[in-house]
Amino acid sequence: MLQPLRSFRVLDVKRPASAHQLPPKSPGGSKVHRRPPKPATVSQLVQRRQRRLRQLAAMFLVGFLVGSSFGVLIALVQQQVYGQIVKVRAGWTGQPHQTQLAANGRPVLSPLPQAKEVWECEVVVIGGSLGGVAAASHAMKSGATTCLIELAPWLGGQVSSQGVSALDESHLAIRSESLSESWLEFKRLIKRQKVEVPEWTGLPSPQEVADLNSCWVGRLCFLPRAGEAAARQLLELSAKQAPASRWQTSVAFKGAEFDATGKEVTAIYAVRRIPKDPEYVPLGRLSKELPKWYAWSEDDTYQKVPLRLQAPAGKRLLVIDATDTAELVGWAGIPYRLGADSQATTGEKNAPKITNPSCTQAFTYPFVLAIHDDRGRGAKELVAVKPDLSRQEHRRAFHMEGFPMFEGKGFFNYRRIVSTTMNDPFVNTAAPGDMTLVNWNQGNDWGVMNPPLILSERQLEQSGQRQNWQGGLSTVALRHAENHALLFAQWLLETKQDADFPLAFLSGADSPMGTVSGLSMIPYFREGRRIVGRPAYGQREFLLRESDLRLDMSGARDFHATSVGSTHYAIDIHGCRDRNGGPSWEATSAPVKEASVRPFQIPLESLIPVGVENVLIGGKGIAVSHIANAVTRIHHGEWTIGAAAGATAGWLTQKAPATMAPSGIIAGRKMAELQDYLTSQGLRPEW
Repeated sequence: MLQPLRSFRVLDVKRPASAHQLPPKSPGGSKVHRRPPKPATVSQLVQRRQRRLRQLAAMFLVGFLVGSSFGVLIALVQQQVYGQIVKVRAGWTGQPHQTQLAANGRPVLSPLPQAKEVWECEVVVIGGSLGGVAAASHAMKSGATTCLIELAPWLGGQVSSQGVSALDESHLAIRSESLSESWLEFKRLIKRQKVEVPEWTGLPSPQEVADLNSCWVGRLCFLPRAGEAAARQLLELSAKQAPASRWQTSVAFKGAEFDATGKEVTAIYAVRRIPKDPEYVPLGRLSKELPKWYAWSEDDTYQKVPLRLQAPAGKRLLVIDATDTAELVGWAGIPYRLGADSQATTGEKNAPKITNPSCTQAFTYPFVLAIHDDRGRGAKELVAVKPDLSRQEHRRAFHMEGFPMFEGKGFFNYRRIVSTTMNDPFVNTAAPGDMTLVNWNQGNDWGVMNPPLILSERQLEQSGQRQNWQGGLSTVALRHAENHALLFAQWLLETKQDADFPLAFLSGADSPMGTVSGLSMIPYFREGRRIVGRPAYGQREFLLRESDLRLDMSGARDFHATSVGSTHYAIDIHGCRDRNGGPSWEATSAPVKEASVRPFQIPLESLIPVGVENVLIGGKGIAVSHIANAVTRIHHGEWTIGAAAGATAGWLTQKAPATMAPSGIIAGRKMAELQDYLTSQGLRPEW
């Protein structure tokens, strides 16, 4: 029998901040992240800490006497001691920040500048990720006036600003022609894009993507700029059905306004940044840019425009959180899960025994290498990198995993985004002028949990982000990942190039990533916060889980009645690890190839969070387990989720009764009507 989820609670013990502390862990049941209680007094903190130390000593004694395994004892140490450590922003005085709450229980923004622009929208999409673009497109196709805001300078997320412009798709879905027409049309749009290529490729410029595409990770690999252009073009085409719609990049989400009940979002607040220098180029170092991107105030780099997004007079607002880390969810205190879920939480066979909120999937800064002699320019840039950790520590993680560098089904052809010869990527050798996108598991993946990427509830509270949202990310983790990627590029240049195959690391304004550093504008986020679902399908807190996906397991549920999309892929976990050598409590036995995974449906219940009535999830933050996220996070999965959220929001604004909430679709017996509507929009509720 599954254990009910426990309320989120973190002890108020203060310790000095450190970049390399062990992450907090929790044995057994999962943590549902909710707003913490009022901070304790100093005397209470001291008493709590003394009690914990006495408990820890007793646990060690008992463990020694009964011969408990050393690994479990270490886990207890981490949970009892390091689980109390709270890392906060530099300069914290030791006094916890107490979040100011409105009467409705939601955070109060402070400061909250007067909005210089007010946008009126029926549907607001927070995040121009791949899922966000799909959501906005389908909401507009429904006729709903839609507004989309995106943090990065480019639209498209995975296919552009995150640099994963090489599509991972299910081979079964391709063979069985089970991909939705919506997804296929977006792919066709990408293929038709024309992109500039350097003179040293030997090709005339511009070139159509279809004439450069030859890789073996999937059927379509392309320059990130083509992904951004296709995303923008798709929105322009969709807006013909809702001409008052608008979208804007370089806009940071800052918070929301709720009604008196705290259950309805009535406005979204954001800040737009405008570079003062017309020649501005993104750094490709989010660790440095994050504070400026989220700040309300003008600085030496940007002018700032505070925004308010709200419903037109007399109409209701629907909001879609399509950010990769579920920022609205994190800011508003909407219940969510984070990291690896324990067996006690999910009942999954291959889940770890211990819940570890710090163990989200590895994130990555992709970059591009070319077969080109740049006379050492790229190598000089990489030698100048000064990491916090030693180069040796970074290099210990680098490995080619048995693949050849340039020949056939090897490293270079894997995500080759420019092929000058269009030769067979499975058997032929890469050619001069070719470019490859590097997103390599034992290369630029950063899964180290010390510190974790996503700030905990306690960190959000104590750093004041509920009053002044800054993205909810650790800049230390971001910086480590940036350095790791750059040092992997240096390692490749030093160990894999030769006279016949010189390698160039591409950086600068005209590089494929369009950044000073040559790294993607923002990292590829595989996993962030995942909402807690409402009661459904035999669960008090619904989530898609391992047995729903595996062909070789019993217990799969039939989501036909409430399906809004279908998808398929391998269970592909890019795991976490502890820098200090401790246990990660990752689901290490869960990954399987797609032959062991059944095509499955995504129910509407997985898109609807707890405690709010007009919010849908349009990306990776749906109600899934850590294991199931390894399937739904892939390009097609994210597109399917976003498209379903956008079309559902559009249907609610244009077709449904005026007061119907997303949760009311099922209760009101409108699912069949919604499913027919989704099908008419080129989506596939059924496999």
